[in-house]
Amino acid sequence: MGTASVSPKGLVMKIVATSDWRDAIEFETPMIVADLVPGEATRCFVCGHDSAPRPRTELWAVKHRHPNDHGGHVRFYCLDHRPAPVRNDPPPVITPAARSAARERRAAAPRKAPAAPERQAPVCPTCFIEIPPTGVCGMCGERIA
Repeated sequence: MGTASVSPKGLVMKIVATSDWRDAIEFETPMIVADLVPGEATRCFVCGHDSAPRPRTELWAVKHRHPNDHGGHVRFYCLDHRPAPVRNDPPPVITPAARSAARERRAAAPRKAPAAPERQAPVCPTCFIEIPPTGVCGMCGERIA
């Protein structure tokens, strides 16, 4: 998929992706294979290699997302195994009235009481480090009451 070449200054440039027919397919959207790429009959991904090849007019191409390849991967499916298209609904529109209502609910909600202030540990007057609960300075050994 990718190739490497050397620039005139000796730096290696890596081409990480190429453009082909798979780039025109939307993710998780079934499309007829014959409309995308011509070719001979092939098999459904789910039916497997033991199944009979089907004409490309009877197969659906679906590009799935892949965690290690930003371009995804394309699989061919027969009508029986074709995944349902994923709905990409637009985010809900928040009206100014809904926004102000949410703001009022937050203002009316009971507030949490402030946390109790953190206890200050005593400091050794000689070393100026915090004294552990034993009351004995770990640096100089002085006992602090």
